[in-house]
Amino acid sequence: MIKQKIRIKKNDIVRVISGKEIGKEGKVLRVFPQKNAVIVERLNFIYRHTKPSNRNRQGGIIEKEGPINVSNLMVVCPNCKKGTRIKTKVLSAETGGKVRTCQHCQEVLDKQ
Repeated sequence: MIKQKIRIKKNDIVRVISGKEIGKEGKVLRVFPQKNAVIVERLNFIYRHTKPSNRNRQGGIIEKEGPINVSNLMVVCPNCKKGTRIKTKVLSAETGGKVRTCQHCQEVLDKQ
């Protein structure tokens, strides 16, 4: 697996562009840069069947969100509500910072 730079961050709103949940949107809960994957709220559920034990007296089926590959996701711009690719804009030379911007409307995605 080739490790890429992940431009998706925690608390971003993303849209699924490929896979079984295509077209659905959600908020990013966790990012796994080593695996090129993120966990999105209320998407890609994994069901685990557990036996009753001392920790879990009831047992049963536990559902939780599973990781989704970043190549299947696109960031949604909060301003224009479109799925967008991320552009990096360098601020002035004295501050030396970079911000993520929307490709369509050039709105800054990083809140400072």
